[in-house]
Amino acid sequence: MKTTNDAAKSTHRAVRTPGGLSIRLDVRAFVVVLLLLVVALAASVVLIGTGDFPIPAADVLRTLVGEGNAGQEFIVNELRLPRVLVGLLVGASLGLGGALFQSISRNPLGSPDVLGLGQGATAGALTMIVLFSGSANQVALGALAGGLVTGFAIYVLAWKRGVHGYRLVLVGIGVSAIVTAVNGYLLTKSDIVDAARAVVWMTGSLDGRDWAQVWPLLALCAVLVPLVLANGRGLRMMEMGDDVAYALGVRVERVRLLLLVAAVLLTASATAAAGPVSFVALTAPQLARRLTRSPGPNLLASVCMGAALLVVADWASQRAFGAEQLPVGVVTGVLGGVYLLWLLVTERKAGRI
Repeated sequence: MKTTNDAAKSTHRAVRTPGGLSIRLDVRAFVVVLLLLVVALAASVVLIGTGDFPIPAADVLRTLVGEGNAGQEFIVNELRLPRVLVGLLVGASLGLGGALFQSISRNPLGSPDVLGLGQGATAGALTMIVLFSGSANQVALGALAGGLVTGFAIYVLAWKRGVHGYRLVLVGIGVSAIVTAVNGYLLTKSDIVDAARAVVWMTGSLDGRDWAQVWPLLALCAVLVPLVLANGRGLRMMEMGDDVAYALGVRVERVRLLLLVAAVLLTASATAAAGPVSFVALTAPQLARRLTRSPGPNLLASVCMGAALLVVADWASQRAFGAEQLPVGVVTGVLGGVYLLWLLVTERKAGRI
């Protein structure tokens, strides 16, 4: 009979690179990442073909490589592809941001939804809508600024000779309550047109997204995702405790601050692009960890899981009710709320809360 250590070792392989370096490869996590990528890409192709003018998956693939007719190229490349790319990038950003917050706080509830970053971004967007009647770009910038200010406030208030995980979560919950009250006040001060516009934005939707949202988010992900992955080892050491991480040569506060800034930027930019899409940042890292059965933050698996979750949820919302009747934020909110209740019950039975 295999012991736990033997079973863990059997899922890892040592891979030697041409330069002579030996890399430890988690086979199960590698397979899970590949499968999640396949699911995300397959769901994207199906989603591109879904709509008032349905296009078979084979025709979608031909159009993407430049072999479709003029009508298909317009529908695919100009109308639907940007929406799907925004969905993939927003899901990946939320998945990675959630994994960072949960790992840094060492708490499965330490996600942007609970800590109030989404509410802070919403406050920035509402300020631009209600007080300045801002354009779509101005609303996006307001959401980004609101998320960054909220993240900074949480970090400062949680600081006491370092940032403790539970203190970070508790401060975040308090800030979330305050900002939610501010959002309610802004809605009561708005006229009917601005209020309707604000409620639509607050729901979280990919409807109407175009290339203007794709490029900034793609550029930010191209910078932050490699940066975060490069600091994954330090983050893994920090999960064992600050003292252990210090002993292993990790500059704990420097790495923690860097990754917190990255997590706030990822979450705020995703919210600016698609609105506050609920619970993806909470559920994606947890589902990724359960699939890989691997300790540590599972950053790459969380990225792929977040992208797959959001695209599949958007496809489900269109197939079931139509994109305008049921935005993707409603689907993720319902599914994420059910998952949160299950997680709370599980944590309580395990005696952790």
